[in-house]
Amino acid sequence: MKKFLKYLSLGLLSTFLTATPGLGAERISFFYPPFGEFSLSVDSLEKFAKEGKIDDDLGFYASRATPQQLAQLRELLQQRFNITPTLVSQVTYSPIGERLMQRLGNLVLTESRKNGFYALRGALIVAAADKEGLTIVNLLRRYPSETVRLNFTEGLKIVGDLSELLKTRDKVVASLQKASIAQAATSNIDFSQQPDLRVPGKFKWDKKSLELNDVSRDRRLPVDIYLPQATPESGGGSPFPLIVISHGIASDRYAFAYLAEHLASYGFAVAVLEHPGSNAERIQQYFVGLAAPPDATEFTNRPLDIKYLLDELQRREKFDPTLQGKLNFQQVGAIGQSFGGYTVLTLAGAKINFDQLQRDCNPDNSNLNLSLILQCQATELTATNYPLNDDRIKAIIAINPIDSSVLGQTGIGQIPVPVMLVAGSQDIFAPPISEQIRPFTWLPNPNKYLALIENATHFTAIADSPANNGVLPVPASLLGPDRTPAYSYLKALSVAFLETHLINRPEYRSYLQPSYAQFISQAPLNLSLLQSLTADQLTQAVNEPTPQSAKPLQLKLIPTPR
Repeated sequence: MKKFLKYLSLGLLSTFLTATPGLGAERISFFYPPFGEFSLSVDSLEKFAKEGKIDDDLGFYASRATPQQLAQLRELLQQRFNITPTLVSQVTYSPIGERLMQRLGNLVLTESRKNGFYALRGALIVAAADKEGLTIVNLLRRYPSETVRLNFTEGLKIVGDLSELLKTRDKVVASLQKASIAQAATSNIDFSQQPDLRVPGKFKWDKKSLELNDVSRDRRLPVDIYLPQATPESGGGSPFPLIVISHGIASDRYAFAYLAEHLASYGFAVAVLEHPGSNAERIQQYFVGLAAPPDATEFTNRPLDIKYLLDELQRREKFDPTLQGKLNFQQVGAIGQSFGGYTVLTLAGAKINFDQLQRDCNPDNSNLNLSLILQCQATELTATNYPLNDDRIKAIIAINPIDSSVLGQTGIGQIPVPVMLVAGSQDIFAPPISEQIRPFTWLPNPNKYLALIENATHFTAIADSPANNGVLPVPASLLGPDRTPAYSYLKALSVAFLETHLINRPEYRSYLQPSYAQFISQAPLNLSLLQSLTADQLTQAVNEPTPQSAKPLQLKLIPTPR
């Protein structure tokens, strides 16, 4: 993200090219008060992309950029996006896609200075169908207007807001890390002499696969159950505490298989299901035109999937010899990531907050929180009190959850059970301050924990899936550093949290201290753990003066009248 901001210093021209891959037709025009109107021909960009030549038209802007920035711009112009017109059509005609295109259309205007929504959508589809494929230059050529006008004022505002947002995030992350280190300094526990929760436990386990069918909702639920084997050597017996894991959108039951296996080795039975309305298979079918897009009912169907799973396991446990007497329904926990994080929060008692959604999902809202694009889809639901909670669930872990608007403070404040929230400092899809750190202050149960992983992204906790086949191919730049340390953090913290708050084994509570997080922390994915944070403390962190070393975003493009 910092590289992105640096690239913005090329000027609003490259800013818009980067953020909105589809602008003009023959010329790109913007008004820069008080200097007047400026423009650039598409021919100049095409010549630069294909030949690396800078003519007089582009030279006016290129002279204000560094060689590195120009190289980045040319690389971007040459990039071919290998997506089909069917996929473009499916996405841009979906409710989520239309919201995104409307926002982009506020920045990229037609020649008559109208929202460029329809022009952008049409140009994207036509360019993707062209033999040259979807490139920026080809997209410009397909834009149905001789001139595209960039909303310079709105663009400057977004750049400024983004810069302030990142500064605030960095200040808060630094403040929480400092607090965690200070708390860790008071501990005198030598964790090198303690059992290492990052390594597998003593239990062997078997994997059992089921396909459940909830006829009432026409939902088929693939489920993998990781079941420990009780032996004298393992030191424990059945029935085993039960953990349910809920994946994020466009993911599957393999994304957290590593965590399921680890928990099973510590004597937890783990059920990992797939949500058919938003799993990888459904998104893949949607992309090729064989299924409708995920709709708002996923906000209710996902928690109902898990309630049905628990009901069905309770029923089968009475007669299935592989399950009989092996599942403890008095000790049930849930773990979820992203949309799955929302799912487990609702199961724990959070209510959908339609009042908050109405305030946050105003079409004129310029909030830069990308997760609102998904959260605001819940406004399509009938506003009522959906019975999504399940009293069987006694503790939850939510990784990169989305919740700030769809649940809000009123919804999160109704969760009575112990909660661990996991945040990544570089998560641009579920920003840590709005989606995990501030919601952490709303949790009423004193048994709550905030795990913050520095440099982690929205995808850091997810393992590569053998069945996903790149449904949503994530660029390496969005995956972040090597994810292996993060896997070890989640393994250790999950065992410690569930042993402490689900099974009531106090000897594991020491692992839930900031000092343990510091002990297992590995750069660059440094781990911090907090047990308390008030709204006032968060506000103080937000309002701390920006360090002098943090320079404000500079736009180097300062045109002069021609």
